[in-house]
Amino acid sequence: MASLNLKNIYKVYPSGVTAVTDFTLDIDDKEFIVFVGPSGCGKSTTLRMIAGLEEISSGELYIDGQIVNARAPKDRDIAMVFQNYALYPHMTVYDNMAFGLKLRKMPKAVIDQKVKETARILGIEMYLSRKPKALSGGQRQRVALGRAIVREPKVFLLDEPLSNLDAKLRSQMRTEITKLHNRLATTFIYVTHDQVEAMTMGTRIVVMKDGFMQQVDTPMNLYDHPVNQFVAGFIGTPQMNFFAGELVGKKNEVYVKFGKDKVLLPKEKVNLIVNLDKYLNTGRAITFGIRPEDIHDEPALVEAGKLPCINIKVDVVEALGAETLLYCKTEYENAKNANEVSLDEDVSNMIARVDSRSTTKAGDIIKVALDVNHCHIFDKETETTILARSEENKEEIIALQAKREEEEAVKAAEEAKRLAAEEEKARIKMEKKLSFFGKGKKAKEEVVENAEEVVDDEAEEK
Repeated sequence: MASLNLKNIYKVYPSGVTAVTDFTLDIDDKEFIVFVGPSGCGKSTTLRMIAGLEEISSGELYIDGQIVNARAPKDRDIAMVFQNYALYPHMTVYDNMAFGLKLRKMPKAVIDQKVKETARILGIEMYLSRKPKALSGGQRQRVALGRAIVREPKVFLLDEPLSNLDAKLRSQMRTEITKLHNRLATTFIYVTHDQVEAMTMGTRIVVMKDGFMQQVDTPMNLYDHPVNQFVAGFIGTPQMNFFAGELVGKKNEVYVKFGKDKVLLPKEKVNLIVNLDKYLNTGRAITFGIRPEDIHDEPALVEAGKLPCINIKVDVVEALGAETLLYCKTEYENAKNANEVSLDEDVSNMIARVDSRSTTKAGDIIKVALDVNHCHIFDKETETTILARSEENKEEIIALQAKREEEEAVKAAEEAKRLAAEEEKARIKMEKKLSFFGKGKKAKEEVVENAEEVVDDEAEEK
């Protein structure tokens, strides 16, 4: 059992690449924390720094209030489960699980008791005499977990342990690991790129991108109140629909205009917009976001008129049994011909998750109702949300926007400096080339001049 405190952690490699930037997080005892993000975002590097397998470039790591930056991995009382299991192939399951305890010189009777009890919990008692090559992926995963459990560490670190399993087994093992956490009542830190794993397992989730922490919150708060466009798009399957637009109307009647469509926002939503005057009728671009599950094609809901409706053209219908996905297009003024633009560039694309009994077919042009009570609005330039969770949360959003604007200004200044340096380098290179060609031309002229003199001399002699 242990609490962890990470304060201003940085990881900078000798090449100058910064993998993790200013990572600050307090992890309570018995928490299940999930680090989630795309490949290369720094989540595994952070986990390895906690384990002691990577050196911390700067910052402080505390376990139970004691700083452990210089402490060896074996002295941190942490157990790590790797993505590739890292089992000893020449040892049996029993010996793999008992190996760490033997190194600690525990009595044989204690080792035997711990290994067999852990094997019973994980349901691998019948495999104790087998070697890893005789086990399936799921069974190897449980052995790797068992090897960590028998040590009874303060903290469990799991680095994408389910990524090598098939979908059915992955779902089963998610449940098993959650049960295991509840049974062991210790601190778990879990790394994954799969947001479904993060949402179903974590008590809190750390969303990362490019080495930076984007948001730390409970699964449902990440889903309902993402602080920026990246978090909004990363959490949720299928991902949120985004449309470039602007806010128009009056203070008591605010519309989001995107493409040829214009939808009225509820007053409760308008009251939560931070710095409304900055966006309303000013032409400042915003991004309107709405999740696929908040788009409805039920005739009763559309005809009721309680929710704003827009026209769409359905391109593809995917019937998944429990639900149906509609891939469709909105009426966008600047939407190009589908043959001329890529899927990423087509701003009219929309995905709707509707009832499995929906009768909508590919090629239909229909009206859909948008549940704007659950919509999201982001500043187009900074990509931060302009919708607060509550009136009390507005100051936090203002501070977040100011920080992002400052970061963008710094980034723009650095980019301008880089471009200026490249231009100067190119200018010096060009001058050297011209100088070289100039010298060559002069030498050539001298050769021609000398040749002409020789010819003239020969002519005179004749």
